[in-house]
Amino acid sequence: MLAVQEAGYTEPTPIQAAAIPPIIAGQDVIGIAQTGTGKTAAFTLPILTKLANQPAGQQRRTRVLVIAPTRELAVQIEENVKIYAKHLPLTVATVFGGVGEHPQIRALRAGTDIIIACPGRLLDLMGRRNADFSQLKFLVLDEADRMLDMGFLPSIKQIVQQLPKQRQTLLFSATLSREIESLTHEFQRSPKVVQIGRRANPAETVTQLVYEVPKHLKTSLLLHLLRDAKMNMVLVFSRMKHSADRLARQLEQAGIRTATLHSNRSQNQRLKALKDFKSGAVRVLVATDIAARGIDVDGISHVVNYDFPMHVEDYVHRIGRTGRAHAVGDAISFVTPEDHKELRALERFIGRGIVRKKAEGFNYSTNASAQSSAGAQTHRHAPQPQAQDGGNRRGHSPSGSSGPGHHRHGGGGARKDNSHRRRWHR
Repeated sequence: MLAVQEAGYTEPTPIQAAAIPPIIAGQDVIGIAQTGTGKTAAFTLPILTKLANQPAGQQRRTRVLVIAPTRELAVQIEENVKIYAKHLPLTVATVFGGVGEHPQIRALRAGTDIIIACPGRLLDLMGRRNADFSQLKFLVLDEADRMLDMGFLPSIKQIVQQLPKQRQTLLFSATLSREIESLTHEFQRSPKVVQIGRRANPAETVTQLVYEVPKHLKTSLLLHLLRDAKMNMVLVFSRMKHSADRLARQLEQAGIRTATLHSNRSQNQRLKALKDFKSGAVRVLVATDIAARGIDVDGISHVVNYDFPMHVEDYVHRIGRTGRAHAVGDAISFVTPEDHKELRALERFIGRGIVRKKAEGFNYSTNASAQSSAGAQTHRHAPQPQAQDGGNRRGHSPSGSSGPGHHRHGGGGARKDNSHRRRWHR
């Protein structure tokens, strides 16, 4: 409670108010809520409360296992757990690929209280008998639908088979299809479903727009839109890793500071890209869906679907990177003639049409080579908004402090919503 107070939290978000009591009561829970509503605190705070009331055994054993789909998300969860548990005698460690395994092996063998892991590396180390989960009390599957969608179900099943049957199992996600939900029942006992808002509903504070554009003009249109200085912290989604790299090079050649985030990047490269994006060292971050779940960054002004998502759930998670915790944001989707089927499916899914918009001053009839050349010349000296300690970004406090009392999503602090009341958040 002291850590919560120091973080500046005074009012729980709806998902926290709904999920914390049944978790403390010992129930299994399926929590469904929009991205940016505080799901991490919704499961972390009650688990820490229960751990604080349990006497530690003479021999330390891991009591909490949190499984997440990406390294970035695992790191984000670890940062939040350390803030909430700062006054408790608990140890925390992460286990994921892309980095050396020896510190992770030591943490598992030492019986670290809380392990936050990605399925692949964890299963590998468990197979080599480096983990002892005999005293495990809590299993959390965060972004559960994404892990199942990404093909982690066989790995998760193998992990769960090796865990004690007497445990509390929690699943949290922004989306959870009924087909996937049926699979989760083999991991849980009579789970209580906590659902805030409409299932898989995009954040209400996000303005959604569609720009219909020929495929060969998408890069030129993006450069044209980036003339707007209000687009000061832009997350761009590309479907493929190689196209993400190509787009980033094109933006850099046009004088726009850009970084990339996808699974072919090393862990150090991924961490640096996120760090530079958060600090304002780069204005645009180009990412693929597989990396999107770890992008928990305050102040993203715009999300651009450069490649329209093939699945509606991916759209929900993409645009949820902006408009977080009651901040406002814009989601722009480029739609080519080939994307109309997916666009219609999305509009049926969310129950309404998305506004179509034309970019003023953009020539939609120009051939690709001429438009790209003109765009590069125009944008080579395009204005680059400078972040003054984050103060000029939507959602940032003027001080830009990243300490526990101020909100930066990587650090788990608080920020004010539109009514100036502090809220708990991821």
